[in-house]
Amino acid sequence: MPGAVRKPGDNGKSGLSGCFECCIKCLGGVPYASLVATILCFSGVALFCGCGHVALAGTVAILEQHFSTNTSDHALLSEVIQLMQYVIYGIASFFFLYGIILLAEGFYTTSAVKELHGEFKTTACGRCISGMFVFLTYVLGVAWLGVFGFSAVPVFMFYNIWSTCEVIKSPPTNGTTGVEQICVDVRQYGIIPWNAFPGKICGSALENICNTNEFYMSYHLFIVACAGAGATVIALIHFLMILSSNWAYLKDASKMQAYQDIKAKEEQELQDIQSRSKEQLNSYT
Repeated sequence: MPGAVRKPGDNGKSGLSGCFECCIKCLGGVPYASLVATILCFSGVALFCGCGHVALAGTVAILEQHFSTNTSDHALLSEVIQLMQYVIYGIASFFFLYGIILLAEGFYTTSAVKELHGEFKTTACGRCISGMFVFLTYVLGVAWLGVFGFSAVPVFMFYNIWSTCEVIKSPPTNGTTGVEQICVDVRQYGIIPWNAFPGKICGSALENICNTNEFYMSYHLFIVACAGAGATVIALIHFLMILSSNWAYLKDASKMQAYQDIKAKEEQELQDIQSRSKEQLNSYT
């Protein structure tokens, strides 16, 4: 109406409504499944690498101080552990980058599916990259299953030592074996050679080892590292399901795009035929 007065709050309400719709649209394009898998993968790899690195250093200290006083006996083990620590650095760097790439791929495929009927077009290269990520994630998942099994070995070893110390602290009343005859021989695990000295610790000396900070920290850090490896396996399985689903969506999207292109081409040809027919009729009349 002429002379109508616009209310002062109208522009603010429309602005808030537009901002709200924009936020909803942005949140709708977030690949939450990929985001959860990325956080779980980062957490698992961080726990495995950080705790595993410190636990390996503590293990070397325990062996040098109590089970193998001669440096030449555990020189090879020290080199292997040092190499494993460098491998841990590489694993942490690689999975930090790989997790970001998979998260970005999740954003790409989510946008491709949600904007199928818009101007966004999936390409054969994009589908090929998605398939490559499916294969690579499967290989990494199988490899991390082996890492998870390998990380359980030191937990088993430390648990055996800890349980032996518990027996020493509370020996059976009807047992015939003395406390000083209860021993742990780490040479049987193959981590140090059989000629290492002393290699075997018994009685109160073994109990003192279990009460040290190195043993306590290493034991619990190996447990956390094993749990981190398990979390990484779960994250990679989660990623594998997401990537397989996204690849299937992209494959269906490409077929739908091809169908729409053919349909649009046929409609255009039909319109051209109709327009030419009308022109011919008009020329006759």
